[in-house]
Amino acid sequence: MQQKPALLARPGRPAIAYAADPGRGPTVAFFSGFMSDMTGKKVQDLAAFCQERGQAMLRFDYRAHGQSEGVFEETGLADWLEDALDCIDTTSGPLLLVGSSMGGWLMLLAALARKERVVGIVGIAAAPDFTEDLVWNLMTGADREKLMQDGVFPQPSAYSDQPYLITRKLIEDGRKNLLLNGPIALDCPVRLLHGMKDGDVPYKTSLRLAEKLTSGDATVTLIKDGDHRLSRDPDLAAIRKAVAELSGF
Repeated sequence: MQQKPALLARPGRPAIAYAADPGRGPTVAFFSGFMSDMTGKKVQDLAAFCQERGQAMLRFDYRAHGQSEGVFEETGLADWLEDALDCIDTTSGPLLLVGSSMGGWLMLLAALARKERVVGIVGIAAAPDFTEDLVWNLMTGADREKLMQDGVFPQPSAYSDQPYLITRKLIEDGRKNLLLNGPIALDCPVRLLHGMKDGDVPYKTSLRLAEKLTSGDATVTLIKDGDHRLSRDPDLAAIRKAVAELSGF
């Protein structure tokens, strides 16, 4: 049975909206993307899939996202990782982490922090290091100066009328958590899905990620006509297939 979102109260910190559906393990924990939440098409499809299979699932909104408390301009990657770990720690037993876009980066960081519990990883257009490679390095000098001076820079979004808010904290947090500059010590099975028409995160990011992972069981599936969202029916089927494969049933 799918649970309604509840608030995880944390003294002195914003409360986090989360939903933990009961079932057999491994628990599927979904990490949403930047400025996304647990109402998205991919997470909802996966929640329904887990319910059909009788598999436990955890979904949540980072602080300042969705139904969670918090002020967006005051948060960054380290805060969202803390939120994810707090939600994960409300569960027990093995975990299968699924991360979309920025959620793929947070998923990897969470897996490194909870290695003893993670039995598999599924990345959907995973975007580790995106703040440096795909934001900072592509900004003009004038835009960088404005970001550092104002603390926030509005970047147009292809998915919303509202711009993405790039904060100085996001960039600085990102630099403290870069992963692609060396080996990523994760040895569990990994499945990475990426659209070759992704206009936001180049599919070569997933190829680079696979190279950096120490796992000997890491595969990359390139979807030739897939975009960044990977939310069409065939894309969703591919995600479900990867989850089922790594779940072991």
